[in-house]
Amino acid sequence: MSSKNSNQCFNPYLPSWEYIPDGEPYVFDRRVYVYGSHDKFNGHVFCINDYACWSASVDDMTTWKYEGVIYKKTDDPLNVEGKMCLYAPDVTVGQDGRYYLFYVLDKVSAVSVAVCDSPAGKYEFYGYVKYPDGTKYGERKGDEPQFDPGVLTEGDKTYLYTGFCGAGDKSRSGAMAVALDSDMLTILEGPVIVVPGGCYGEGSGFEEHEYFEAASIRKIGDTYYLVYSSSPMHELCYATSKNPLKDFKYGGVIVSNCDMHIDSYKPAKMKTAIGGNNHGSIVQINGEWYVFYHRHTNGSWFCRQGCVEKIKISDDGSIAQVEMTSLGANKTPLIGKGEYPAYIACNLFDANGKFSARITQDGRDGDEETGYVADITDSTVIGFKYFDCVGINKIKIKTRGYCNGVFEIRTSLQGEIVGRIPVSFTNIWEEYIAEISIPDGVHALYFTYTGGGTAQFASFVLE
Repeated sequence: MSSKNSNQCFNPYLPSWEYIPDGEPYVFDRRVYVYGSHDKFNGHVFCINDYACWSASVDDMTTWKYEGVIYKKTDDPLNVEGKMCLYAPDVTVGQDGRYYLFYVLDKVSAVSVAVCDSPAGKYEFYGYVKYPDGTKYGERKGDEPQFDPGVLTEGDKTYLYTGFCGAGDKSRSGAMAVALDSDMLTILEGPVIVVPGGCYGEGSGFEEHEYFEAASIRKIGDTYYLVYSSSPMHELCYATSKNPLKDFKYGGVIVSNCDMHIDSYKPAKMKTAIGGNNHGSIVQINGEWYVFYHRHTNGSWFCRQGCVEKIKISDDGSIAQVEMTSLGANKTPLIGKGEYPAYIACNLFDANGKFSARITQDGRDGDEETGYVADITDSTVIGFKYFDCVGINKIKIKTRGYCNGVFEIRTSLQGEIVGRIPVSFTNIWEEYIAEISIPDGVHALYFTYTGGGTAQFASFVLE
């Protein structure tokens, strides 16, 4: 990517070859740390890799530092053979100033805890959340299985939220909450159900947005915000209460990873990206609020990548749903000049409402190969948002593949064609250039392929 655009933020916000979903963002000592599970490129299940952490300065979220592996799946005494995966974690600072990592293994109904003296150092196994008699939380008769912990520490108490409620499963009641003692392990209060699951939403105010998974807790002023993935899965919703253990009321959708409900550029029920499970949370950075979430990459549920959007919390505490964009943490539209990688596409679909095209990469997991869009066929739409366009009169694209067609360029989904770029078969990346007529102003860019064969799309240049 050209140096002109290297000081901007994008989605996904980490390198295109990194797959860290379920992001829990926190600011510690003026750095943003993101904790999540760790998918494998071309992996066959969720969360195969060990926990790795990335961080960035609150003053520069264009540059993320790889902090390394902070915890291995074999570090848990129940998983010394590595047969289980580390599902989505969360981190909180205990009363003693240490950092506590809460997580659940994929085949054990217990909440594990690890601890470290620094945000991204080597965490060491600490213990299991338990009742006062020593029974592991999740193993007492009547307990529901533990999943996706979210934690918040206030004084000498830590509030822990967990749960998974699959569609039609009446044995799962909803999001569970307990209060832990200062040892970060022993349950003092609960468990109680704070948000109903899919089978128990009727009459609750959570209808069609019941709890599915991905509990994450934040406190803003005197209000607790429980962020969670709802029954449709693609949504991150929120509920609020003045009490961490009761009286949560449904708030709304913060973001959808297929842009459902958004009607600013398309019909509200139209999906413009492949939808799937979602997980993330909100965080304030330098006075601005953001939502971290993930998208589904490589045409698979098992290759998820973290994204971030700027949000606004209104005076009444409500959060309006935001669009998926290519902007990441950028506070302004992208510069309408220079080269941009195609993997920052935020919309990817075709005229038949299908999602056969995918963002992928060459090489193997861990190879630092730049992502691109593959499996582009007739009527595929690839959208990027948003650009501050001034004086653009040429566009260049880099493609390869068994294709013979044209990329049509628009600034809105149903708008007029502002440029056409013919492309043809090539085994290597080749550049094609064409004149374009984009009026000055802030615009989206939509590339629609028409023609035969299957194309791949690496990048485009605005001139």
